[in-house]
Amino acid sequence: MATQSAQKGASDPPPRPEQPGKPARYISKYREFVKHEAVKNKSQWKTMGPAKVAVPSPNDFLQKHSKEPKLAPKKKEEDGKKLLPLSVPQRTYRPVIRIKKNFIIKNAVAVIRGVPKKPRPFCVDTRQGDKYPLEPSGLVPKYIKKKNYGVTPKYVTRRNEEIKREEEEYEASVLEQLKKKAMKTLSDEERTNILKISDNWPGYSLDLFTYPQHYYGDLEYVLIPHGIIVDRTERLAKDIMQDLGDNDIVVLCVLKGGYKFCADLVEHIKNLSRNSERFISMKVDFVRLKSYHGVLLLSICLLQTCLPSPLQLFKSSN
Repeated sequence: MATQSAQKGASDPPPRPEQPGKPARYISKYREFVKHEAVKNKSQWKTMGPAKVAVPSPNDFLQKHSKEPKLAPKKKEEDGKKLLPLSVPQRTYRPVIRIKKNFIIKNAVAVIRGVPKKPRPFCVDTRQGDKYPLEPSGLVPKYIKKKNYGVTPKYVTRRNEEIKREEEEYEASVLEQLKKKAMKTLSDEERTNILKISDNWPGYSLDLFTYPQHYYGDLEYVLIPHGIIVDRTERLAKDIMQDLGDNDIVVLCVLKGGYKFCADLVEHIKNLSRNSERFISMKVDFVRLKSYHGVLLLSICLLQTCLPSPLQLFKSSN
């Protein structure tokens, strides 16, 4: 025995060290109340057992002919009051027919003298053997055989005319508004009368223009504004184009004062030539006039060319 106990003690695992005690688990003080509420509410949705509803009465069951419409009860005659007679004749009413017609003979005559009906075409389905009228089947080109096939309907034509008329009225109103806003085009006579400068012309006031400051005190008035000069130069170029537009033009510029005017005139002629259907070839040469020799005034102006070509070459030129 002693040996067995010794062997048993040697084979047993060593004892574990004692652990400190764990704290008690938290338990809510409302636990019993929660359990009671759960049991109380659970009884409402129980599905097992007998139903807790009242058994319906057999009188409430659906009866035969209960959904058919019912006629209103007949009105009973009150004391001293009679109901109005119905407009529908009674069953025993037999109307008196004084016209006697033999409808059998009449129908037979109508059938004999009547125009025979045309046979109605049919289409047959070969798969099932069903027969259908041919006309509504869509196999007959009924639409394209109409008399007015391809003709525009009248309402479409009327609508197109209304749209075209409205567009023309709109374009006319737009042009009228543009004419009102645009500047008035003057005729040649009006332009000549407006641009004519008389000898006693007082000129324009300096308050109407802006000019460099170094001219202050030296100018009294403006005789011809720059816009009028540009307009007259452009008009002169247009007249030259109308008179000599089919021929080449040779421009002779008198130095030195006429250089600026000649340059503007040539530029206007070039612009008109670019914007027109015909191209004008133009050549520019320069000449110089001399009326003084020293301090002496010559009776005849001397003409000098700035190019080696003689003046005889320009004799037949425009």
